[in-house]
Amino acid sequence: MAQKRDYYEVLGVDKNADADTLKKAYRKIAKENHPDVKPGDKKAEAIFKEASEAYAVLSDPEKRKQYDQFGHSAFDGSAGAGGFGGFDFSGADFGDIFSDLFGDFFGGSRGRSSSRGNSPRQGANLRTTIRISFLEAVFGVEKEIELNLKDECPTCHGTGAKPGTRPETCPKCGGKGQVVYTSQSFFGTVRNVQACPDCRGTGKIIKEKCADCGGTGYVTNRKKIAVSIPAGIDNGQCVRIGGIGEPGSNGGPRGDLLVEVIVQDHPIFRRQDVNIYSSVPISYAVAALGGEVLIDTVDGRVAYEVKPGTQTDTRVRLKGKGVPSLRYSDTRGDHYVTLVVQTPEKLSHEAKELLKQFDSLTGDSLNAAKNSVDSSTDDKKKKFWK
Repeated sequence: MAQKRDYYEVLGVDKNADADTLKKAYRKIAKENHPDVKPGDKKAEAIFKEASEAYAVLSDPEKRKQYDQFGHSAFDGSAGAGGFGGFDFSGADFGDIFSDLFGDFFGGSRGRSSSRGNSPRQGANLRTTIRISFLEAVFGVEKEIELNLKDECPTCHGTGAKPGTRPETCPKCGGKGQVVYTSQSFFGTVRNVQACPDCRGTGKIIKEKCADCGGTGYVTNRKKIAVSIPAGIDNGQCVRIGGIGEPGSNGGPRGDLLVEVIVQDHPIFRRQDVNIYSSVPISYAVAALGGEVLIDTVDGRVAYEVKPGTQTDTRVRLKGKGVPSLRYSDTRGDHYVTLVVQTPEKLSHEAKELLKQFDSLTGDSLNAAKNSVDSSTDDKKKKFWK
């Protein structure tokens, strides 16, 4: 008889592996080699059985303790006092693992069904897009869109059956909308619960279909839908309109309509969160002497007093001139404006002469300031090297 491999080696884990690591390792092996996944594959079945045996021992704290002390002999009756005298799978939570893998019920144990049968289910959501301008996004807007939507068929009133007839109970599932398949696995009988293939989970069979809707119970109509875009919405965000999505099944409610908003760029303004950014050119004279400039905002033009000696790329803040907050309707962001000093490119002869006079009047003071900085720097260098 071939010697058994070490259980930790079988699962590919360290001897100090915790319960979660053991479970993940076994789950991976079981998913790849389960007999239901690879029916008739003897090699896969052997790997699956070996891994199952290893997990059954190592996932049980008491059995793991015995295995760490005595090895495989802990389960063949040859170990000292406390040996198990035989191997069994009690204590290992296989049902939890395989319900995750396959949605199965192991011998009536807990698990997840692959279908909810003919219980009421909400319809799927619909998605569409709408384009709005920058200012419409800032202040909100009412828009109208056209969509193809499903409505209850007026001929069969949603039953899908020809007038004068009605859907019959599905003979395959008995109206439950689910069927149960059983198969044999390493752990015994496995019950797989699936949607009935004949009635597709509805529990009803339509023998004579409605000619107007083809048995679906719905007809498609082109409709206009009003969409209220809230102030402050940003590019890529969605507006949800409840109850306008796909129809539900088995009496379930309709899904929702999700309208994704695409905001067009603005030639002047740039948005970041609830703040707006722009730049404004100012003349050399206004930058030097100060003065009033007009700044475009989303609320219209506002006057701003530029301080004397303003340098180019100075940023100023216009409080409360930004975008309204979606979360707090009474709160708005700010508008940050970069002042860009414009250097004149074309000057008349007279303007040039005046500029030369200006330069002669200010040049000495500028040079004096520069010399003062240079002198101070030289003094610091001399002190440093002494």
